[in-house]
Amino acid sequence: MEAVRMTGLLLSVACLMSHTTGVPSTPSTPSSSDCTYMSLLNHLGLINTNVTLQAIRPVKNWTTSTIVWLDMLIFGILEVDEKLQTVTNHIWLSISWENEFLAWNPADFCGISMISVLRSNLWLPDIGIQEDTTDTSSVHVGQFVNVYPNGTIRTELRQKLTYTCQLNLLMFPFDRQNCKITFLSHSANSNTLLLGTLFNDTKLSTLSDRIVITRGEWSLIDIQTKYCLISPNHTDKCKLTYEVCFERKPLLYVINFIIPLFYLLILDLTSFFISEARGEKMSFKITILLSISVLLLILKDLLPSTEDNLPHIASYCIGIFALVGISVLESMLVTFLVDLDNYCGAIKNQKEEEEEEDHPLEVEYFKSAVFPLRVDGVG
Repeated sequence: MEAVRMTGLLLSVACLMSHTTGVPSTPSTPSSSDCTYMSLLNHLGLINTNVTLQAIRPVKNWTTSTIVWLDMLIFGILEVDEKLQTVTNHIWLSISWENEFLAWNPADFCGISMISVLRSNLWLPDIGIQEDTTDTSSVHVGQFVNVYPNGTIRTELRQKLTYTCQLNLLMFPFDRQNCKITFLSHSANSNTLLLGTLFNDTKLSTLSDRIVITRGEWSLIDIQTKYCLISPNHTDKCKLTYEVCFERKPLLYVINFIIPLFYLLILDLTSFFISEARGEKMSFKITILLSISVLLLILKDLLPSTEDNLPHIASYCIGIFALVGISVLESMLVTFLVDLDNYCGAIKNQKEEEEEEDHPLEVEYFKSAVFPLRVDGVG
């Protein structure tokens, strides 16, 4: 059912894009007896290899800028690596532009409103992703592109995209990340190639939310697009940036990390009711301290080693660790003072016993003088 739902959504997106490109919904009545694709390809000059269509930007006037419409949808957020500061998404791209040399009247070719042509036979915009760190084997590109009567060319591709992102982990695990995916041309400047989107931000966010498959630790919040011009080496280039906002689901970390730490702190506070004389208080506190150390090791594997922004959960763990450590030192001090008091009392008793042994007559005289014996009830 999920596959059927996603197929239907993709078909609806394709239909919307075909309407946007100006393709007629119903073919015209054929006025020619030649209804083959070969006649249309021959008309467009695509029967044989055409170097002009392959290598030259498809405009009749070189001052005309080619606008490339690039729409991106997100199928899923596969992985977020906090240590490497990378994000892996499964994306779907739809790229369309106009070729001024590939236009025809559908009425002259039996109402043909779309034809598929090999990618290698046409000029393709050299657009890349600035933050991309993906292996090229993860990009799935079709062999054909779709050509429409008004000269619009559209192609689609799927990609498992891994890109760099500056993750802000200050509020971990209640964090929300904003990552940028920047599209730009490697060779063309803004005078020859411009980037844009067919759909607005709301439409892209809604479609992505409907077709997203992976709903694990992260949930997609919003997608926004920004256009700007950059000037590397004094040459203006158009840049299209997708800002993807996604939020972490913190329930697992709350149950497995935050609550156990707080519970260990409560146990440490209740240990003050354990008697020092029984000798179990110190071992109990040290066990709690070791348990917190294990949780800190787990946190160390999750968070990157940075000193710029210490996450609040790290401060929370360090605070609990410090309180339990101070509690252990307090127990050691109390145990030392109790043992010292017992030792001093034992020495005092020993001295009194030694004095009784050295002067027995004086002690008896002192006792009889201070506490005279009662004879027949008379003092």
